[in-house]
Amino acid sequence: MPSTTRRSFIQASAFSALSASRVWGANDRINVAIVGVGGRGQAHIKAYAARPDVNIYALCDVDQANLERSQAHARQLTGVTPKGFKEMRDVFADKQVQAVSMPLPNHWHALATIWACQAGKDVYVEKPACHDPYEGRQMVAAARRYGRMVQIGSQSRSAPHKIRAVQLLREGVIGKVYLAKGLCFKRRKSIGHTPDEPVPPGVDWDRFRGPAPMIPFSKNHFLYNWHWFWDTGNGDIGNQGVHEMDIARWGLDVGLPRSVVASGGKYVYQDDQETPNTLLARFDYGDKELVFEVRGLQTGGEGELATDSNGNVIGNLFYGDEGWMSLDGSGYRIFKGDPAKLIQSEKVKGDTLAEHLANFVSAVRSRKYQDLHADVDIGRISADLCHLANISYRLGGRQLTFDAQKESFGDAEAHRLAHPSYRAPYTIPNLG
Repeated sequence: MPSTTRRSFIQASAFSALSASRVWGANDRINVAIVGVGGRGQAHIKAYAARPDVNIYALCDVDQANLERSQAHARQLTGVTPKGFKEMRDVFADKQVQAVSMPLPNHWHALATIWACQAGKDVYVEKPACHDPYEGRQMVAAARRYGRMVQIGSQSRSAPHKIRAVQLLREGVIGKVYLAKGLCFKRRKSIGHTPDEPVPPGVDWDRFRGPAPMIPFSKNHFLYNWHWFWDTGNGDIGNQGVHEMDIARWGLDVGLPRSVVASGGKYVYQDDQETPNTLLARFDYGDKELVFEVRGLQTGGEGELATDSNGNVIGNLFYGDEGWMSLDGSGYRIFKGDPAKLIQSEKVKGDTLAEHLANFVSAVRSRKYQDLHADVDIGRISADLCHLANISYRLGGRQLTFDAQKESFGDAEAHRLAHPSYRAPYTIPNLG
């Protein structure tokens, strides 16, 4: 299929945005295209295939071999082979596509979302919402201007036990909450060193790099390890950690902070990774505080949070003037008294991705972005906390003041990291 040019894409988008405004009935099957069908994309294929109200209409990937494997996987699950694309703008220009689900590398989240909104498609895009704070604001502007549902893949927002836990915090179960902690103690192996090499056959390296600077191909900059380079990822605070950051600020009932300070480093391993494997960040809200910690090396647990089979401790702690709560994927536990005793708990199992996609599909039908559990404006604020911590870290751990109303630093170096340049023609438009 010939690739869509920028001019023809924009012209087609104006028509598509108008024609896609219909309200979907309860019996209509929604045609979904999945853009980016690597590791996380396989989970999207499986989750949508299980929904009778969704048709996996198309798949898109810059790696032809991966695209063909994923088409075969979808066919095994549904009995139908989805259409295949290598250029996402061709997907967005297809009038049969109503919604797109995009488990893409972080540096592609904003531009892909904006293009999709301009083409009249509703969007589910993986976390973090954006690669930098400027992008997040443009994503919100696009969603509102074009009337699109944009759900961020912060699926903990759809976990019933986490919804109940936050409601209990709002009701004062531990009194006034003054401190929230997010913990991402997730052991990561060294990525080693990989040399520059020819681009593998069937891989469109230019499209993979997109808004990021062009560099020679190497395996560590492709597939999963792109998370650990600043041009394409945000480190583990913006990978696993953004889930716990989102819950921390939700439970604490806060938005953007008035200051941030973060320090850490990349310890033990001598490899290609740029982002830190150890990070401690503090966000000041005046009468409240949010603390976030990343530990990518071997470590112990903390605060009654569950330890998984790999020794990882991932979750949140909330402290109030009458007690404290631990909250993770396995449930929540509430402690009160002196000495503190367990007074209430809940253990759970479930598929939060399925629940989160169900919420997205429901909002596609209702046409009310307020129905989304993780609307783009919710998701981008949680992502921004991760970005603010990374910016402080990259500037040597300096404390940065932040104007939450203007969403700006009083620091020129910090501003440059919050709004970097993008590689033409993959520039992020300013939508206001």
